[in-house]
Amino acid sequence: MQIVQEICCPNCGSKAERHYISDSQITRTQCPTCDYLMITCTRTAKVIEAYAPGIYAKT
Repeated sequence: MQIVQEICCPNCGSKAERHYISDSQITRTQCPTCDYLMITCTRTAKVIEAYAPGIYAKT
């Protein structure tokens, strides 16, 4: 089962989508405007994959 929710993108503020995919226990947040992507495990909340243009990680 999949639930789709319209949200504001955490990266650019545009309209984005959050997909709750219960079969695989993941949540996917994606924004077509800035190409933001965040895939997390619903059970553990750990990040599986992430891509956020314009946000730089400290090294």
